[in-house]
Amino acid sequence: MSDEEVTVAAPAHITGLFAAYPATDPLEAGSIGAGLALEDGVVVTVDSTKTSGLFLDGDPTSMRAPALVLEAFDVDLHVEIDAQVPLGAGFGVSGAAALGVAHAVNDIVDAMMTENELVKLAHRADVEAGTGLGDVVAQARGGVPLRLEPGAPGYGKMDGIPAQPTVEYTTMGELSTADVLKGDLARINTAGRAAMERVQDRPTVDTFMTESATFARESGLLDDEIAAIIDRVDRPVSMAMLGRTVFGLDNALSAEGIDARESRVSPAGVHYVD
Repeated sequence: MSDEEVTVAAPAHITGLFAAYPATDPLEAGSIGAGLALEDGVVVTVDSTKTSGLFLDGDPTSMRAPALVLEAFDVDLHVEIDAQVPLGAGFGVSGAAALGVAHAVNDIVDAMMTENELVKLAHRADVEAGTGLGDVVAQARGGVPLRLEPGAPGYGKMDGIPAQPTVEYTTMGELSTADVLKGDLARINTAGRAAMERVQDRPTVDTFMTESATFARESGLLDDEIAAIIDRVDRPVSMAMLGRTVFGLDNALSAEGIDARESRVSPAGVHYVD
């Protein structure tokens, strides 16, 4: 053992547009797309002195992705996951939890894994759990990540938009990532690839927001309630993928009288907390 207690923070990740690329090998599976890594996220604390168990916001949980990470290390430890954003609403909580657990356990048991190895471990867990295809690599990087090629480190390719805007969001419920990813992806992928090309042609956060809003409509993922909120706002706002969350930059939502929570883009990805 190394330290007795380790705390790691991983940012939430809002995907604004994507195209999914499932594969037999979870490390090759992934998505291309663009998103925002938020300072609001997940904080994971692993304590080797307490009774083992996996807990989410103080309650026992069977959250699959972090549980798979623990299985990969073959350890029984006390793991506390504190989610600062809603579950199932498009913030990549499962991926952030898996990534945080991987880093914290690596330190606790002195496994001596590299950053890329830990990202691969968490990415595999998120893919196998059916809870994400691209959140982990984005959360490891932070900022405004662009996923140019799908997959874990060594398979995928990343870039980013150099910006750190304020983000507002409001959540109206859950949407099953697994159900969407098991469905017909043709329409989603056609819209996602076209939107991603336009973001790469003009890589700014304004382009990202505009193309995210376009993608939400053209992908068929936008429901009437979310569309009604988006239509109320003069500035580009969009839907978090995959969740019933509307997000925008600066005060785009609150300026229209919409009750929204504020965060900022996190320039750091997953990181240790003193």
